[in-house]
Amino acid sequence: MTRLLFAAALGLATALPAAAQFRNAEHAIKYRQSVMQLQAFHFGRISAMASGRIPFDAKVAADDAALLDTIDKLPFVAFLDGTDKGGNTRAKAEIWSERAKFDAAAVKLQDEAGKLNAAAKTGSLDAIKAAAGGVGQACKACHDNYQQPQ
Repeated sequence: MTRLLFAAALGLATALPAAAQFRNAEHAIKYRQSVMQLQAFHFGRISAMASGRIPFDAKVAADDAALLDTIDKLPFVAFLDGTDKGGNTRAKAEIWSERAKFDAAAVKLQDEAGKLNAAAKTGSLDAIKAAAGGVGQACKACHDNYQQPQ
């Protein structure tokens, strides 16, 4: 009976609309921007190692890649209707008018982050370089299409 109640509660919790996670549009905007700052930090260190700007440390690269693989799943829940205006957002209207393409770009980033995580687990700088390129391309494509320039 306890398992059934737990399963029912879990199902109800996951069925609630994503908007219930945020008090208002401004909170959703701040959430996704915060997550993207984390993405930039962790991917930035990997990218700096891959390009030789900082010394390669296999453990740091693996730790950052594992975090990035999780973090890259977080911001997209906060691109809710009504979060395209107000606040300090650079999100383009195309996110909402081309939602299927935007969601596909999110999945592409997540797939590439998974590949980077797998590459980083090998400890091979060459494998990390190759996989980091895919993440960088996925980030750039999304930003080019869905982010206002500064």
